[in-house]
Amino acid sequence: MPKKVLIISYYWPPAGGPGVQRWLKFVKYLPEFDIEPIVYVPENSNYPLLDESLLNEVPNNVTILKQPIKEPYKLAGLFSKKSSKAISKGIIPEQRKQSFVEKLMLFVRGNFFIPDARTGWVKPSVKFLSEYIAKEGIKTIITTGPPHSMHLIGLQLKAKLGVKWLADFRDPWTTIGYHKQLKLMSSSAKKHKHLEREVLNSADDVIVTSFTTKTEFEAITSKPIHVITNGYDYEAQQEFTMDSKFSLAHIGSLLSKRNPEVLWRVLRDLRNTSDSFARDFQLNLIGAVSEDVLRSMYKYGLDNCIKNIGYVSHSKAVKYQKQSQLLLLIEIDSEETKCIIPGKLFEYMVSNRPIIALGPKDADVEKIIKETNTGNYFYYNNYNSLKSVILEHYQAFKNNELQVYAIGLQKYSRKALTKSLSKLI
Repeated sequence: MPKKVLIISYYWPPAGGPGVQRWLKFVKYLPEFDIEPIVYVPENSNYPLLDESLLNEVPNNVTILKQPIKEPYKLAGLFSKKSSKAISKGIIPEQRKQSFVEKLMLFVRGNFFIPDARTGWVKPSVKFLSEYIAKEGIKTIITTGPPHSMHLIGLQLKAKLGVKWLADFRDPWTTIGYHKQLKLMSSSAKKHKHLEREVLNSADDVIVTSFTTKTEFEAITSKPIHVITNGYDYEAQQEFTMDSKFSLAHIGSLLSKRNPEVLWRVLRDLRNTSDSFARDFQLNLIGAVSEDVLRSMYKYGLDNCIKNIGYVSHSKAVKYQKQSQLLLLIEIDSEETKCIIPGKLFEYMVSNRPIIALGPKDADVEKIIKETNTGNYFYYNNYNSLKSVILEHYQAFKNNELQVYAIGLQKYSRKALTKSLSKLI
């Protein structure tokens, strides 16, 4: 008889974005390892991105439990719908450009909703799930965050029922990039630290998506910490035609600080020195793009080679990945982002297109790209090497020889990763 496991998550289809993919795929493959997943999610979530196509990937026989949630972003939207939606996506404008309403919303969000704006869902969820767990005889629960309030549900259920608890961190807690921008009072910052420590030391096992986060958490807890990265799934075959242009495509959100001016400068200079490159080059932007980033691109004269597509469904994003000549991955250049391994990296790796990645030194992404031979990784000051590699790729494109020779990708398949998870369960 399959072992039942209860998965507590905020993000679930029809929510869009990378946060949904991880547990949607685990739920898809867990039954193959004799585990029956039961998913608990909010009934009326205020998701910043929607992708109705992901509903088609939810297994027909999976049990989905839903309970109502009250979210302050709906109230905040009465004051500034644009700002509340942007902040709920994690798009926080630079300090000097924040309006009074944005500053107020960030202060309230950081100091009155700890650890996050979904904290009001903890108490009713614990009450509902305590009864359900006892009734169904469930022995193991998993919480996944952010939002890290999901871990507070696990914390209370562990204390109350003594169930086995796995805490899954898709991103870190107090060291994530936007944490510093929440205008925290010292008492609020201490409370975040206290809750983080309590969760890490109360869970039976901790799961993280990067090696850097594992090292960070090892300084806080002696509990077992397991790295299970995000990964790729085997997508249904789609018909597509390779771009006739020398296209460089970025899939996903481009936040204000994901703005490598060194790249825009390289592209400007290549276009200025080669009429052929200028005619052939196209920059595809698929996803939400910060106005700050667009202005920066325009400053370098790239406005007439940009194709700004906007947010698309996951299936369409996969198609753009496969038909683009090059794929662009950008992370903020900071110590805090070394641990971030975007879920799209793994889909990039199986798209059979070379990756151009920019980010901080010693990042986990850099290690994976080098290990799998799927592209090149650059720092924000690597002008000459970045220019040289893009020119090299362009010459290969002109000779119809632009390709990649990836190695060792199998361990990043969703099924292989689910097998690792099943052993913990």
